[in-house]
Amino acid sequence: MPPEVGFSRPVLEAMEDETIGRSRAMASDVMVRAVAAPGAEDLGAAVRGALDVFAAVESACTRFDPASPLMQANQGADRFCPVGPTCFEAVVEAHRAYSRTRGRFDPRVLADLVGIGYDRSLPFSTGGLTTRPAPPRRAALPPWRPGFRGSSFAVRIGPHPVDLGGIGKGLAVRWASQALRRATADHLIEAGGDCYCAGSAPGGGLWQVAVEDPAGGADPLAVLGVRDRACATSSIRLRRWRAGQEEVHHLIDPRSGRPGGGRLASVTVVGSDPAEAEVWSKVLFLAGSRQIAALAHRKALAALWVGMDGAVATSPALARYLVWGPV
Repeated sequence: MPPEVGFSRPVLEAMEDETIGRSRAMASDVMVRAVAAPGAEDLGAAVRGALDVFAAVESACTRFDPASPLMQANQGADRFCPVGPTCFEAVVEAHRAYSRTRGRFDPRVLADLVGIGYDRSLPFSTGGLTTRPAPPRRAALPPWRPGFRGSSFAVRIGPHPVDLGGIGKGLAVRWASQALRRATADHLIEAGGDCYCAGSAPGGGLWQVAVEDPAGGADPLAVLGVRDRACATSSIRLRRWRAGQEEVHHLIDPRSGRPGGGRLASVTVVGSDPAEAEVWSKVLFLAGSRQIAALAHRKALAALWVGMDGAVATSPALARYLVWGPV
């Protein structure tokens, strides 16, 4: 199958008080809103540079191009493979998340994703794709102990290949914000279900983030008001399909190699960092509807989740961000 990696050229719109840039990368529509700062020069170039971060991360970390640095490292297995600074840091961050969550987040699910038919970069949606029957539950993987050589940006992945899709997008949001901050402290960066809201919105005040209905409804389920915070959503709305007679999705439980989440449809987490919020949104999703409330409370996570039946619930820590929505 040919590579399905692609990103569009940035399109910019300059207004009196802000510059908005849009592109497409990492299978997501990417948007940057940068509020003009006194004395700032060439805000458009800064926005374009922030959008370019997503293209760079996709090139380095995609699993849909066998020539990408990530896939070269995956094929290297137990050999050290030079991958360049972007992919190197992404794998380091993935292992930190693995350690921090005690294995609840584990990117070594690439073979599982391919096994259930997710071997191309497409928004599937229910009924959009039917693949071969899904393989049975597998045994738990051994502990992940990758190797890192920072002087040469080389990694040793190990025998089980990794997928950096989710955390890679969170890292791209983080790195794009860091780049844009040199031009303006007030900006919004959004890519698919992940965003970072820095400083104040145009005109002052909090940035408002709508929580999408995973059932596809036109109205949001809640609106959050945030400043210097990330929001990340793990959802099965766009990547859900049939493998044989079974409905499957892309959020894999690393303990079994099977789609997880029980009766959950989406989970949104608010946190200080977009990559970390992305990790915890997935971990909470995989906890399933029976355990998510206890885990969110134990970790003091600001979270909102939606069941397959449409029921919406929140953790106590989300209350400070809720503009309107479920109580």
